[in-house]
Amino acid sequence: MRGVGTSSGAVTIVNALPTGVGCAVAVALPVHAEIELHADPALNSQRIRLERGSDSTLVRETLAVGLSRYGSGGQYSGALRIESIVPVAKGLKSSSAVSGAVLRAVAGAFHQSPGPEEIARLAAEVAQQIGLSATGAFDDCLAAVRGGVALTDNSRRTSLQPAPFDFDLRVVLWIPRGSHAPSTTWSERFRTEISAGQASAEAARAGHWAEAMTLNTELVERVMDYDYGALRSELARNGAVMSGVSGMGPTLAAFVPPPNAASVALHLPSDLGVVKIVELRRAEGVVAGVP
Repeated sequence: MRGVGTSSGAVTIVNALPTGVGCAVAVALPVHAEIELHADPALNSQRIRLERGSDSTLVRETLAVGLSRYGSGGQYSGALRIESIVPVAKGLKSSSAVSGAVLRAVAGAFHQSPGPEEIARLAAEVAQQIGLSATGAFDDCLAAVRGGVALTDNSRRTSLQPAPFDFDLRVVLWIPRGSHAPSTTWSERFRTEISAGQASAEAARAGHWAEAMTLNTELVERVMDYDYGALRSELARNGAVMSGVSGMGPTLAAFVPPPNAASVALHLPSDLGVVKIVELRRAEGVVAGVP
């Protein structure tokens, strides 16, 4: 049996830690998972070989959940291979993307096609259970699996209807050196920002995306001690529609009309981090020009 699963990275509009409401938008940083399975009733446990670079607590727990959910309780041997270009621990949803792709691959091996919300809920449960995410990051998981804008109530694992979003924009990423600790490490400090978090979430629900991202970024900068204010102002002067910290950073993401993307990229300190220009990824089943 063979299954293939795909997903992508995403960028934060609203961090869910203060209030439980989160918002993320998918970007074209792909993840691909491929699994080969062979039923083996003689085994006492699953024996799935993970290729070098793919072995982690997240992958093993996701694989176990996927086999339990979609594998009818059988025992299997085989191999799992994951290819991802999403930087790890940079705020670009690498864990959500990998987990979603693995679950899709496992389901596909058993000829099942669960919807993106089901996959995202399972991925969120795994992330919360292993202590990788304080909220489960359902918004990140849903954006990673489905694409498009994911506006969610993470405490209830429910999806909210987002306002229209301009998917013709490009995203200029500045990915500094260093990484962030899991959100569970910071959750108490984020809870002191409930009022600011509510303002950001309300702006997102109203479709005021730039306001939502700015309020969220100012909140994250206070908690995480980032000092991106002057840089964000410079990006705005050179054509960025909005910019802000993605996740818990350290990545800074700027949403820019295509003609301004190269100019904005030039104003990011490439000597202190990697600069990338990526496209947004529309929701599955949505074509260009159709909201």
